[in-house]
Amino acid sequence: MNAYLALGLAIVAEVIGTSALKASEGFTRLWPSVIVALGYATAFYFLSLVLRTIPVGIAYAIWSGLGIVLITLVAFVVYRQTIDLPGLIGMGLIVAGVVVINLFSKSAGH
Repeated sequence: MNAYLALGLAIVAEVIGTSALKASEGFTRLWPSVIVALGYATAFYFLSLVLRTIPVGIAYAIWSGLGIVLITLVAFVVYRQTIDLPGLIGMGLIVAGVVVINLFSKSAGH
């Protein structure tokens, strides 16, 4: 499996797990809690595959950067949570950092 595809699956699984974490209400609701466990287990499984070919620092930078943006979008759509301009600017800087790593870093494992 392509490492970047596995990383994408890991990120999506982590976003699903994190979204369900809010819905689990401190693990007091069964099905959201099950989704949290499955989401994180799936995310870490795929991340472990990624780490065979992509350095851990690079993989984690991509994981966390894209995960932050995606979970913010989910929070906006599902939970009606908003983010202010400084938050948007900060996330833009994170995305810019991920782009710089992927385009210019020799350690990105291309």
